[in-house]
Amino acid sequence: MPLHGDAVRHGCRGARVETAGQLCRAELDRFRAAVAAGTPLIVGCTQEAPLFAEAAEQGNKQTALSFVNVRETAGWSAQAADAGPKTAALIAAAAEPTPDIPFVTLNSEGVIMVYGRDEQAIAAADLLKDHLDVTVMITGRDALTPGRVNAFPVVKGTVRSAKGHLGAFEIVVDDFAAAAPSSRDAFDFAAGRDGAVSRCDIILDVSGGTPLFPAHDLRDGYLRADPGDPAAVLRAVLKARDLIGNFDKPRYIAFSDALCAHSRSRIVGCRRCLDLCPTGAIEPAGDHVAIDANVCAGCGQCAATCPTGAAAYALPPADALLRKLRALLTVYRDAGGGDPVLLFHDDAHGSALIDALARHGDGLPAHVLPLAVNEVTQVGLEAIAAAFAYGASSVRLLLRGKPRHDTAGPTKTIALAAPILENLGYGSVAVIETDDPEALAAALAAIEPHAGTARPASFLPVGPKREVMRHALRELHRAAPRPVDLVPLPDGAPFGAVEIDVAGCTLCLACVAACPTGAMGDDPDRPLLRFTEDACVQCGLCKATCPEKVIALKPQIDFRAATAMPRVLKEEEPFHCIRCGKPFGVKSTIERVIGKLEGRHWMYAKDSKRLEALRMCEDCRVAAVTEEGFDPHGAPPRPAVRTTDDYLRERAARERAQKSET
Repeated sequence: MPLHGDAVRHGCRGARVETAGQLCRAELDRFRAAVAAGTPLIVGCTQEAPLFAEAAEQGNKQTALSFVNVRETAGWSAQAADAGPKTAALIAAAAEPTPDIPFVTLNSEGVIMVYGRDEQAIAAADLLKDHLDVTVMITGRDALTPGRVNAFPVVKGTVRSAKGHLGAFEIVVDDFAAAAPSSRDAFDFAAGRDGAVSRCDIILDVSGGTPLFPAHDLRDGYLRADPGDPAAVLRAVLKARDLIGNFDKPRYIAFSDALCAHSRSRIVGCRRCLDLCPTGAIEPAGDHVAIDANVCAGCGQCAATCPTGAAAYALPPADALLRKLRALLTVYRDAGGGDPVLLFHDDAHGSALIDALARHGDGLPAHVLPLAVNEVTQVGLEAIAAAFAYGASSVRLLLRGKPRHDTAGPTKTIALAAPILENLGYGSVAVIETDDPEALAAALAAIEPHAGTARPASFLPVGPKREVMRHALRELHRAAPRPVDLVPLPDGAPFGAVEIDVAGCTLCLACVAACPTGAMGDDPDRPLLRFTEDACVQCGLCKATCPEKVIALKPQIDFRAATAMPRVLKEEEPFHCIRCGKPFGVKSTIERVIGKLEGRHWMYAKDSKRLEALRMCEDCRVAAVTEEGFDPHGAPPRPAVRTTDDYLRERAARERAQKSET
């Protein structure tokens, strides 16, 4: 492959750039000398990373060492001769620092439940009994022969429900019973009971039935294999055998419940994350949601769709990802590249596909810039907006042809981004779903050429996710080929306006109390309702809370909203106390209440003192009641109680009157 040393030097200004032909073999001493210098070192090779890491350990352990795959992503390509700008961009992106990632620890004592229907479960337990604390639960009706020695308990039952994770599973079992020790030719079980609760660290499911968990392959500690596939069962057994001890997993989501717009006063507003989580790691918890970090598998769809930034991806955070994106596209442009196509991919699937295309095909085109992320489903609107603002001509998200879980998140993100990009004159964003490297090549070749922005942004993303998104969208609008101020968006978008039926609004301000972001506001000095569009996340709590049902949501993005003053939706005159002149309440509301009560109730006869009290503020009302001596029991005399004798007496009188007439 060609080595583009000059292009890298031009793009990565200030860096010392050296090229080598056999750095991992004949020229390894050059690497050791670079390590000894102690300066941060980037090696353009990932295949020999273990060798380089070992050599670095023997040298200067303080040297910051990182690796970037240049060969499979740029050098092994039919367009390798033109890949100089791309090579420089990949190295520059690799130089961006990545923040430390917090971890959660899962502890397993090795207590495993083997859940099966036949002899396959017993055979799996035999392989595990010397390594783990095994219990076998049989759910089928097949007669199973007891072992000569009871090396592990055998019970029967059907799992009704299961929850938990590696080291902390809890299952509820129906028809539960233990095998009798006197079982002879087949296991004999006592009468079963429902609702039995069992706890274990690991579950090996070879029952062949419905998985016990949603997105079951993402649940740590839950291993499932087809009982008809002995090789799959053996792989699951070998994996289960190693699940004992302490295990660290990333805390994928940083969550701030103070920003969550899930509900207020038991009225549900935003459900975006709940609807998208494939593992069930998110549950309602009062006014906000709770994310179980032990169950979360890191797909990132909750963070990508969260309108307030309450859920933010931590592997890496949004601002760190955008800084890497900025380095990639900026250096590519500075090194002479044009019309870049950005390809988001993960490591397990995407990197393997790109590697196969490089080794057995034409490789990636020189203008396609791959950017590896932990999960493609973590990519949100802020990353897509920033990519186009930084100069990308098109963006593609590489997903599995047969996804492991629901990928509705990227679909919704693209549905949100597409009208914004189209109205502003940018290129397209789409998903490539394939497990075939040749299909990937065909999909990339089919992308229609589109010139990126002529004035790309260079902003440095800093701050929490919501602020990063706002900044990226402002820069996207500033750099747009044909900027427009207002773009209609599909339902469910996290941006938009609120409209009210002014005639029906009573200014009760229930919407103000319910709004979690402060988009709906009031004024302590006069009755009015104001709206700040830049703060609205279209959670719908105002609409659901409004007692008059006069509020409607209007999804849109108004790029002027960031600098616009709050807009008054409705304002009325305050009612002035007839005694002290203090303004209180809303004039139209108090007049409406008086109009409904006046002359229609004994307490509020026309010109009564009680009616006048309604026109007073709370302080004067108390004073008036005290001074006038209103008797709360001073109601008009109630009619006498009528008894059966009264009705009989009246009936007898009517009968006598009728006889006298005849």
